[in-house]
Amino acid sequence: MNSAVFLQAVVNGLSMGSIYALIACGLTIIFGVMNIINMAHGQFLMLAMYVVFFFQAVLGLDPYLSLVVSIPLSFLGGLVIFYLFIRPILNYSPVNQILVTLGLGMVLENLALIFFSSDLRNVSSALADSKVVLGPVYIGTSQILAFVGSIAMSLLLFQIIQRSSLGRSIRAAAENPHAAILMGINVKKIYLIAFALGVTCLGVAAPLLAPLYYISPTVGELFTMTSFVVVVLGGMGNFIGALLGGFIIGMTEAFGFVLLPVGSLTPVLIFVIFILLMLFRPEGLFGRRNRV
Repeated sequence: MNSAVFLQAVVNGLSMGSIYALIACGLTIIFGVMNIINMAHGQFLMLAMYVVFFFQAVLGLDPYLSLVVSIPLSFLGGLVIFYLFIRPILNYSPVNQILVTLGLGMVLENLALIFFSSDLRNVSSALADSKVVLGPVYIGTSQILAFVGSIAMSLLLFQIIQRSSLGRSIRAAAENPHAAILMGINVKKIYLIAFALGVTCLGVAAPLLAPLYYISPTVGELFTMTSFVVVVLGGMGNFIGALLGGFIIGMTEAFGFVLLPVGSLTPVLIFVIFILLMLFRPEGLFGRRNRV
């Protein structure tokens, strides 16, 4: 592999890895606060991508401008989904929670099949054909925007969690909900906001991803599984680990397409990493090993 191919793979890995990291950060917030494994996470992303497609098809809105619409819609959608489907299962067993969110994801996917058919869709941007050339490496403007936007949103979310009064309440509710209640924190309200923030990450990721990736009713399945690999790699509930895990998986995917004899085997490589983690370090690369 020559240096040009190597550098191009690094660029591709960083751009997709940043999006994986943002998607995984949303999943990490939901799990870290409520201990709920949201199996419909990818389907929420799929809906957000169709929102981007709809506003371009109907209003001719550039996908990056649709951030103005997708962010508040995702936040409101997160509030509605929490009230209708998540709040009733907060005290259920983990298995039942997984089954409910898995069923919700299947319903959303089949509704998308009914309304949008199984045809692959794509969106175009005025910036799609522009690129930056650095020697032998071509960096698309869409890739730059995906990287910068994803990292900016992830860092903003990290600052909210670590430095704001809302973030302190979220961390208190995640650490010990009963003690948080005694301290006057409305834990159910915090759960609501945390879930909505997790879904809002998808509202940011969708416009950044849509110019780079196809849209279909089943696209959520791939991102659900990939985001779980990222979260497990970084350590369940570990925000920084999710960021680093996203870049690791993005780079693995990019170099898999270059090095493997068949590019379609790349997802297999990603899940081999997942299986090895489950066998030898189930707490993740950046998680703490539980001591008995």
